[in-house]
Amino acid sequence: MTDLISQDQIENKIYMIRGKKVMLDKDLAGLYGVQTKRLNEQVKRNIKRFPDDFMFQLSLEETESLRSQFATLKDIGGRGKHSKYLPFAFTENGVAMLSGVLNSDRAIEVNIQIMRTFTMIRRLIDTHKEVAQKISQLERKYEHHDFQIQKLFDKVREIPILREERSAKIKGFIKE
Repeated sequence: MTDLISQDQIENKIYMIRGKKVMLDKDLAGLYGVQTKRLNEQVKRNIKRFPDDFMFQLSLEETESLRSQFATLKDIGGRGKHSKYLPFAFTENGVAMLSGVLNSDRAIEVNIQIMRTFTMIRRLIDTHKEVAQKISQLERKYEHHDFQIQKLFDKVREIPILREERSAKIKGFIKE
């Protein structure tokens, strides 16, 4: 059943809002195959399961920003351009909690797929952090090497034999 929903489709519905990776109610409703209104009704009936760190309602400014950035609502004959209600954003924990609220096989399967996507994103972020830390360590380790190599070349150039040979070659070149 969830083969119809690719990991890319889920990834494209994860936004960074208030410093948190979240999914919007309308996107989740679409993935679950229910109306946004019905999803939100179930959430409101079970509101104790959704503390602020699981779900929050977007402000008008955040909603307008998303609308302008991603053209989230379509203008169909002037209707449906602006939602009457501000959307809800669900964190990873909030999405996990939805599986207990929405009792359909599709909701359970889609939730499993969403959780796997969040886990994959977290692993990628952790891997990038590790790589960035290693690069930073290497940069710190070798940042003085350029200076030390330059000092070494300067010392080598100061050796009298090399200085005399070089000046003799230059003089010999100029005389000829």
